[in-house]
Amino acid sequence: MDINKLDEFAKKMIFEAGKRIREAFSYDLVVETKSGANDLVTNIDRETELFFIEKIKASFPQHKILGEEGMGEDVKSLEGPVWIIDPIDGTMNFVKQHRHFMITIGFFVDGVGKLGYIFDVMREDLFHAIEGQGAWYNDSPLRQLQPVPLEEAVIGINATWVTPNRLVNHEKMTELVHTIRGTRSYGSAAMEIAYVVSGKLDAYISMRLAPWDIGGGTIIAKEVGAITTNLKGEDCNLLSKDTFIIANPSIHHRILNEYIEEK
Repeated sequence: MDINKLDEFAKKMIFEAGKRIREAFSYDLVVETKSGANDLVTNIDRETELFFIEKIKASFPQHKILGEEGMGEDVKSLEGPVWIIDPIDGTMNFVKQHRHFMITIGFFVDGVGKLGYIFDVMREDLFHAIEGQGAWYNDSPLRQLQPVPLEEAVIGINATWVTPNRLVNHEKMTELVHTIRGTRSYGSAAMEIAYVVSGKLDAYISMRLAPWDIGGGTIIAKEVGAITTNLKGEDCNLLSKDTFIIANPSIHHRILNEYIEEK
């Protein structure tokens, strides 16, 4: 398998999908809910995932595909070549704002991340990486992350986790917020990961993400030195939902050990 040719195939596919999504704003969206009122899916999510599946299967019929909308296989293991796809990460932003949503894709072989992509559809900005070859923002190389003091860090976090909740000690999270320089919340996990790998954020924390939210981002993260784990400090689970943190390596350990206390 020529990984560089596969990279070109993936990028062409992503840019074409982005164009299709932008054109979709010219006709009515069909919006439905999944697990709850805040968990949205549209006809464009499903159509885009099917577009990726058809493209991949036409060229690589033996490859497995794990997608958010369940249009691919029921993937039980990461053996062999596996694509992990979120056709639109940030669907609420897509529906309400028509911006701040991403296509994100990871390509794995026997569980090892080979290619990672996060594509800002409306800005046409691509964050991407090839295992061992580095990461890029469009055509510009992304630099290795430089150390940052926690007190100067800007962290992506949903305000829910700083209020009483059943998953994490919110008082410790409040203490973290008071310690750092600032917080942001963009409504798209892939977008926040892209901002960490490019140095716009210094960490991003979530209590529940799926493999398709983080698959591509973990590959890019490795190439710039960012650390990705769950909130126990374990490797990310790419077959089921779990907690998640991506952070500059200079602050990852301190955040987990001083401020994260799961219930």
